Amino acid sequence: MVLTDRQRSDLHAGIHEYLLSRGEKFAAAAAALALADPDACGKSESSSSSTTPLLEKKWTAVPRLQRKVLELERAVSTHASYHAHRSSITSGTVSNGNSNEGDGNRRMIPRPPAVHDLRGHSAVVTSVEVHPLYTIAVSGSEDGTIKVWDHESGEYFRTLKGHTNSIHGLSFTPTGSHLASASSDLSVKIWDFNTYTCVRTLRGHDHTISSVLFLPGPLSLFASGLSSAGNDTSEGSSAGEPTSSGTGIDSSLTGSQFLVSASRDTTVKFWDVETGFCDATISDHTDWVRCLAVRPESNSTPASSTTSSTTAANEEAVATSTTTASLLATAGNDRAIMVYDAESRKKICELRGHDHVVETLAFLTCAPPSKSSKDSGTKITSEERRRKDEIRDYLASGSRDRTVKLWSVKAASCLMSFEAHENWVRGVLIHPN
Repeated sequence: MVLTDRQRSDLHAGIHEYLLSRGEKFAAAAAALALADPDACGKSESSSSSTTPLLEKKWTAVPRLQRKVLELERAVSTHASYHAHRSSITSGTVSNGNSNEGDGNRRMIPRPPAVHDLRGHSAVVTSVEVHPLYTIAVSGSEDGTIKVWDHESGEYFRTLKGHTNSIHGLSFTPTGSHLASASSDLSVKIWDFNTYTCVRTLRGHDHTISSVLFLPGPLSLFASGLSSAGNDTSEGSSAGEPTSSGTGIDSSLTGSQFLVSASRDTTVKFWDVETGFCDATISDHTDWVRCLAVRPESNSTPASSTTSSTTAANEEAVATSTTTASLLATAGNDRAIMVYDAESRKKICELRGHDHVVETLAFLTCAPPSKSSKDSGTKITSEERRRKDEIRDYLASGSRDRTVKLWSVKAASCLMSFEAHENWVRGVLIHPN
């Protein structure tokens, strides 16, 4: 590597400055260098001071830079292996070249490093929700705002303002057409995600609203809503042309007929999405209701898999055994988990076992049937249906007693308790595979 004239002059000046700083023993060497390059050495004499010579500073910086390079190389290697792992799973292959869909899905459990670090809120982030169709994530904060992000690129998109206090819960409709937000300002706001405007404010709770959730409607409603959402950008579905009275929200577009909210006033309220009115209030809890979870209606009915030889009675039996009613679970400070039939609003069971506040709930949402079974037109066996129904019976809960419990709703009993945490459990999810 050849130095430029300026780089060579700076090097000579640095060496001369260093020799002078070492005292009389190096004076002869410094004088010889000054004779060889008087211009550079004259510059070093004019800039010399009692501080550490520039050459020593740069020399000690070299090991630091080498360590930094090694750290970056390790990070690059980690990211490369991580993304190579993801791409191999996406292609449905493993190291031996064979397709292994189940193993790939199992190995897609998130692992460090984080893909993005999204920053922008001025206070604690209390809630995050991912759009069901697009690469959009929303976050709610104690600063009273909702921020919209592209979780694929990590870019900030926009901020939704309207609440006057902390936001505690967010929920998308099944089709992603609308977003609901719950706040300490005693209101639930519904936002149109095409125009990013608040189309309705629901009031009725007497204290902080801690959670909100859209109840998925019947499968036919969800299918029509998904179709409408897909065609929404092409024709005539502007925010200025509401298709229903009240909120101006068409339930066939949202895929949901009711919105559920939980509050510190110890109640759970059901709101009609179209009219905006409170349809029912549940008051079974004796203290703050903090969290909600819903298990949607099963969509595993093999409508296209019945063969021509199947009798009408058999078809009816198959449909009955593979269709499961939607369930709603609520929990909070009274340490009890209440499970309801989401349609009739009747309590199915009450689960007790936690020793402190229950902070979070999650039903298992099982994965849809594999593509191969759909394409081949094979029937789902009774054993497969039984196993799927058994899996869908799982409910997980996290508590301030530092445990995560796995429950069977049908048996109304605790199947397992996990005690690895050293502090409150604030969130829990069951992996679909």
